[in-house]
Amino acid sequence: MLLRSPHHRPLMSGERIKRLSPLFVAAAALCWGLSGGIGGVLLAEQWSGLLLAFTRGAVGLVFVLVWWALRPDRQGLACPRLWGWSALAGLGVAGNFSFYFISIGEGSVAVAATLMYCAPVYVYLVSFALKLEQPSAAKWVAIVLVMLGIVLLTGIYDMGSSNVTILGVVTGLLAGLSYALFIFAFKYAAPHGGPQTILSIAFAVLCLLLAWPAEVVQMLAVVQSADWPLFLLLGVLGAGVSFILYLQGLHYTAPAVASVVAMLEPVTASIFGVAVLEQSLAGLQWVGMGLILLTVTALGRSSSH
Repeated sequence: MLLRSPHHRPLMSGERIKRLSPLFVAAAALCWGLSGGIGGVLLAEQWSGLLLAFTRGAVGLVFVLVWWALRPDRQGLACPRLWGWSALAGLGVAGNFSFYFISIGEGSVAVAATLMYCAPVYVYLVSFALKLEQPSAAKWVAIVLVMLGIVLLTGIYDMGSSNVTILGVVTGLLAGLSYALFIFAFKYAAPHGGPQTILSIAFAVLCLLLAWPAEVVQMLAVVQSADWPLFLLLGVLGAGVSFILYLQGLHYTAPAVASVVAMLEPVTASIFGVAVLEQSLAGLQWVGMGLILLTVTALGRSSSH
């Protein structure tokens, strides 16, 4: 289930954007993967995961407001449903950012990113419950395979020897669940307004929710620290540029193609964790990661058909 809006117009038009659309989606996934790695670096410097989540959302809000100012879309601003669903989307993205960084701190970038990538499975389960999607044997088999992949990836069968804590597993899964909430809320907000309006409200709600937990003292410390360029880069890549690129790319990108290209996010995050943060995965963990990525991608392709 991908984010689309009936009011969404691309920044460019014609054949050029059609050719570049898959590259926009790929660039967004790459940005999200890198933001996970940057978050890992900042967490290693003992910064709070909630502070990282707030900063990422705050910088994203600035970018989205500039987008909204350049392409104003006031349609639906008087509609309570737009505000309600957009606020729920903000709750989802706030949970996604926060739980994701907590999971990284309790385990590794690779595990946290892959667990979050399980979000489409939650979307399917909720869709089955709400009768929005017809269950089938193939879909249930795919869900079971993802669950098996989670067991192998996290080493939950032998937590004593695993480098991932129970909290890391739970928050990683909650990050995916929060992202699924964002997908559903964005989907139901889309008929009432443009994506820049929805994202502006969502990121504003995120900032309101996380301002107190992130602590003002820590925010002031960021400005005075040598790490402030990394915080800025985290926000630019993780929420500012990436969301705009993703929504622009989806306008002309087939859902099946987008689901495959989106694999770049957990793959990039995993490579960053291994190469830069010197994090490692055991053999069965690599098997579990591959099982999750391939199965979730296959689910995305089948859903688009």
